[in-house]
Amino acid sequence: MKKLKINGKNISRVEITNISTHGIWLFREGKEYFLPYEEFPWFKDAKISQIFNVDEVSEGHLYWPDLDIDLHIEIIEHPENYPLRARRRRQK
Repeated sequence: MKKLKINGKNISRVEITNISTHGIWLFREGKEYFLPYEEFPWFKDAKISQIFNVDEVSEGHLYWPDLDIDLHIEIIEHPENYPLRARRRRQK
């Protein structure tokens, strides 16, 4: 019986594993992170396809091109260290 070899390496370093009414779940390098809408409001009204379209452009730097959102993994792990938050625009 032949053994299967894996050619190349996994290029998907980050993926969205769940979207709930409270936030999104992101998996990166063996660790899962929860991004609550309370801390990351930009994702709350985004389309599912926009949230799933995420790239790791450099080590620990995540980018959602459809939403023009840049986040470093440090901000996701410790949002309390980054007190400036985006405010949601009020509808007129």
